[in-house]
Amino acid sequence: MAEGGGDEKTSASTPLVFISYASQDAAVANDIVQALERNGVRCWIAPRDVTPGASYAGQIIHAIDAAKASVLILSKDGVSSPHVLREVERSASKRHPIVSLRIDQAPLPADFEYFLNTSHWLDTSAGDMGRALPKLVAAVQLALNAPAAMPAATPTSPARASTISGRSPNRTALVVASVVGLGIVVFGADRLWLSSRRAAETPAPAVARSAPVPATGEITIPEKSVAVLPFVNMSEDKNNEYFSDGLSEELIDLLTKVPELRVPARTSSFYFKGKQATIVEIAKALSVAHVLEGSVRKSGNTIRITAQLIRVDNGYHVWSETFDRQLGDIFKIQDEIAGAVVRALKVSLLEGQTPRATPTSSTEAYTLYLQALAIAANASQHADVERAIDHFDQALRLDPNFARAWAALAGWRVTDFELYTSGVYEQVITEARYAAERALKLDPKLSDAHFAMSAVLTAEWKWKAAEAEINQGLALDPGNADAFAVATVVALTQGHFDEALQLAKRVVALDPLSALNYGTYAGLGGAYLASGRFIEAETAYRQSLDLAPTMSQGHFLVGWALMARHEPTAALAEMEQETDERYRDVGRALALDALGRKDEADRALAVAKAKYSGVVEYPIAVFYANRNEFDEVFAWLDHAYRLHDGWVPWVPWDPLLKNARSDQRYKAFLRKINLPG
Repeated sequence: MAEGGGDEKTSASTPLVFISYASQDAAVANDIVQALERNGVRCWIAPRDVTPGASYAGQIIHAIDAAKASVLILSKDGVSSPHVLREVERSASKRHPIVSLRIDQAPLPADFEYFLNTSHWLDTSAGDMGRALPKLVAAVQLALNAPAAMPAATPTSPARASTISGRSPNRTALVVASVVGLGIVVFGADRLWLSSRRAAETPAPAVARSAPVPATGEITIPEKSVAVLPFVNMSEDKNNEYFSDGLSEELIDLLTKVPELRVPARTSSFYFKGKQATIVEIAKALSVAHVLEGSVRKSGNTIRITAQLIRVDNGYHVWSETFDRQLGDIFKIQDEIAGAVVRALKVSLLEGQTPRATPTSSTEAYTLYLQALAIAANASQHADVERAIDHFDQALRLDPNFARAWAALAGWRVTDFELYTSGVYEQVITEARYAAERALKLDPKLSDAHFAMSAVLTAEWKWKAAEAEINQGLALDPGNADAFAVATVVALTQGHFDEALQLAKRVVALDPLSALNYGTYAGLGGAYLASGRFIEAETAYRQSLDLAPTMSQGHFLVGWALMARHEPTAALAEMEQETDERYRDVGRALALDALGRKDEADRALAVAKAKYSGVVEYPIAVFYANRNEFDEVFAWLDHAYRLHDGWVPWVPWDPLLKNARSDQRYKAFLRKINLPG
């Protein structure tokens, strides 16, 4: 087999088409190259384009990656060649179109059928090559000019839809749930902020225009930085997507624990999944010098994992490897990949600091664990979260010593209460605390266990204890963006506004493409709002809308910042654009009242009270604070307190509640939520 692939000598010589063929079919391959190049289509074919002395296999990898499409010659020799199969698999994993020319009637093995089931197909097995070549040229030109074929995948959080029940978001619990769930569960938080429209109705830009945050200044790209992109699921069973995603997230989790290494968080690394963007564009948006990508093919208990570490500025493959193993070796493979990345980037480590996967004794338990995380990621109602929790329970029955599963279960128990009002608060928190304690007992050095306990403590409004757990977790996992977001919550609640702002900026630097990190309570917008920097707060909230244009409460929070700036006309315009009607009505009431349109405000407020009880208690309290009707303020705050509402931690710093702080009941309320009165 004359293998294709090779280094790009200059940008002008970048091959558009890679030619894959068995050496026995060299004459046909050369005819194809001549036909394509006569029509202005550049090709890469071996041995013609092989650089003497360079790695033959390495050149194949580079050439396939650099090509925009592949031409495959299908014959009895081609389909029996493992080299050709590897080239086809590589092209498919890079999402390149494959134009196939069948020159005999040899039956296709299942592997080829799988990779070629959506490709262009030409048949010249009858021997009329002269008539087939023009059709081949036309098919290749069509493939080169068509939009890039992306895998059918569920869009990530900035474009995910939601249908949630009444409770307001508590970013504290949500973020920690994401930490203890390998990062997958951050979707539970992002989903909370999206409208009911499906992602396909609002296409996201190929590259987030607002990835760098104005408040953080120009971002320097560190040499020791890497983004782990979602590995491509090459399994015949497309339901194995959870496994390839889970592997990617495990690698992110391992690498964030390396102190010298900058690794963007899961939300940002997965932002481009299912979107058309080049590696260069992705790396620029994420401010990294390297990317780690690959593919996973799972069949029963056998897995093939390919991984490659690429230096973005020159496209050089720093490291690549293919692992053909049994499923039981998955933790060893994760360790090997993470270790290879660390060595390749020459990161300094103290003895014993090499990242290690956290194994379970049962591959069945691990599979259930990954499935639980995937279910939770797509949850839109209480029943979905309960199904995920059931999968965690099944995993733990198989392996009661699976500390990571206990930690994830604790985080999702808290989130279940916060998002879906699943039952009595005390019962849910008791179950969550038990799971967190089990995780800590099994593995006191597991950062996820400390983050899980911090989720429980923040849900109980035990701020100091939560802060201690977060700090212990960060000492073990210093690059965890979501943990810094939880630290932001605690700092804001305790009135440490400068610290909160620095923490929020740190979160954005680590996870620049998450809408949640610009909006919401624990986001940059909230930190600016608490600091009295209302213009910057508005800018941050608008950035969250740039990343997720249809998210729930996006316009509401922009309007909130405008109200703090005493711009009720502009605030009303934003409130009326709010996609979540629950917050649209109460937001309109607030702005109309500030404009002196009292009757209209009262009607809008009456609608909110009648239709959205259990959701908007806190904004209603703010409405009455701006009217200086303090009996109503504290009556509605007490309602929110009894619901254990996620808005309650806004009380100490929200600028729109400032009128109520002179009332003697204000300090008593702070003491109820374990803050100094």
